[in-house]
Amino acid sequence: MSALIETAPGYRARGTLPFRVEALRQLRRRRTLAMGIMLAALPFVLIVAFAIGGTPDGGRNGRVTLMDTATASGANFAATALFVSAGFLLVVPVALFCGDTVASEASWSSLRYLLAAPVPRGRLLWSKLTVALAMSAAAMVLLPLVALAAGTVAYGWGPLELPTGGSLAAADTVPRLALIVTYIFVSQLVTAGLAFWLSTKTDAPLGAVGGAVGLTIIGNVLDAVTALGSWREFLPAHWQFAWADALQPQLEWGGMLKGSAVSVTFAVVLFALAFRGFARKDIVS
Repeated sequence: MSALIETAPGYRARGTLPFRVEALRQLRRRRTLAMGIMLAALPFVLIVAFAIGGTPDGGRNGRVTLMDTATASGANFAATALFVSAGFLLVVPVALFCGDTVASEASWSSLRYLLAAPVPRGRLLWSKLTVALAMSAAAMVLLPLVALAAGTVAYGWGPLELPTGGSLAAADTVPRLALIVTYIFVSQLVTAGLAFWLSTKTDAPLGAVGGAVGLTIIGNVLDAVTALGSWREFLPAHWQFAWADALQPQLEWGGMLKGSAVSVTFAVVLFALAFRGFARKDIVS
């Protein structure tokens, strides 16, 4: 039947499951709305926390951290919001969007009907992966945008005060924040790859999402084991805060380039495993 449809006049494999259709399907889901609300609410939670706890005192024992400069300007507040969320909170939307995308279709018993449309397996995965990564990127951008706007209203617009001393001119803050967000997204490609690969292996969305988050946490734990020495440099988690080099008077690229190389390498392997395994999988749901 599939072969007959594929040879029908006007049939184009590239025209099946277009990006717009898949994006609208995912945007209308409740979990997308819930995740967007959670990320948009975090900056306001931080503002309330600072209002209750008071303005940071500028460091302890003479050592200034990013948290100590959080209320210096809207840009500082946005950078602080990224700092407190990059380690775990921003992992969740990536794991959710990439881990739920294929497994949810299997859990609803709609995956086999999509393939019978017929949507080629490779086309289905590319469409779902592209939408999942686009939504993950949107989540990465939403948080700092809301934080920058809310922080500017609460603390004013001004230069970005650097924890290491000195400051960046207000005109330079947005490009630096954009670079930080881009790097965080690239570093999360490993989680995206894990979640997407697991999503093609299971019919349980929660298993794919939870598995990706759990493996990411294990990576963080292994990075904390100093006995591993230089082996930790092969762990994506080792470079997750390399974006702090962007908060220097002179931009440093070394750590971010190494971290990007490690993350992209792991991600490419995991995405390849997902496509290879799904191409041979017996779809029964």
